[in-house]
Amino acid sequence: MSAPATSASALPAAAEPVKPAAPGSAARFWRYLRRHPSVAVGGGLLVLMALVAIFAPLLGTVDPTAISPARRTRVPSELYWFGTDMLGRDVYSRVIYGARVSLVVGFAVAVFASVVGLAIGLVAGFVRWSDGIIMRIIDGMMSIPPILLAIALMALTRGSIGNVIVAITIAEIPRVARLVRGVVLSLREQPYVEAAVANGARVPRIIFRHILPNTFAPMSVQATYICASAMIVEAILSFIGAGVPPSTPSWGNIMAEGRALWQVKPHIIMFPAIFLSITVLAVNLLGDGLRDSLDPRIAKRL
Repeated sequence: MSAPATSASALPAAAEPVKPAAPGSAARFWRYLRRHPSVAVGGGLLVLMALVAIFAPLLGTVDPTAISPARRTRVPSELYWFGTDMLGRDVYSRVIYGARVSLVVGFAVAVFASVVGLAIGLVAGFVRWSDGIIMRIIDGMMSIPPILLAIALMALTRGSIGNVIVAITIAEIPRVARLVRGVVLSLREQPYVEAAVANGARVPRIIFRHILPNTFAPMSVQATYICASAMIVEAILSFIGAGVPPSTPSWGNIMAEGRALWQVKPHIIMFPAIFLSITVLAVNLLGDGLRDSLDPRIAKRL
């Protein structure tokens, strides 16, 4: 007798290959930081400086504006970590609280200049008839150094953090607008943009659907450099007396008040200068890392 035929349903199913689980968001984040150490170092330093500014009252500080002539120009010690200035104010407390001014000015200028410059660059780059008018105005503003333009604007107003932000933002807008315009000029000749125009899509839809998303990568990198530049300009304005009021603890004000005693009491200038240098270095490292990761030509070589 012949063996009964085995039905297809009785045969064991072939084992399907097990697909590896996709890495989670946390794993992708850590892998990204390992591939781009500049982002990790710069971002870590920047986050640390932001935490120092936020939790300044909890870091052993005292009132940064408290004057005590009896303890003026003290050298760094266990009691006064960074020493005291010529009015007896604690330099450590003033430096820690001064981080708030620099970070607020840097981040605010980066955001406002990026938004306004992005809008101007989009219009100038895509609306052909407005390009000549807008760019001639931008060229005129760029012919003036940003620090001189900021000083001129501050001379028309009183010293305050808000006015400093506005003055530096106006000085930084031309750089952003010119960058975005250059990106838009190259994007508007792409086939997908020409196809959208041929299909009758309106200009606002083309800009927000096809042009705007492709400007985020260069804008992110440019925003970091604007942030670093704004911190330096704010320190310069405060150093020459055209920035925030002298009563407000900022790194520029601290260095301006200690310049008369630089040769005999260098600690008054040294500590705020170190903090300013570290913060600007962190922002620049973050910008370099973002450029390396977002630029497709560099990413292929990594």
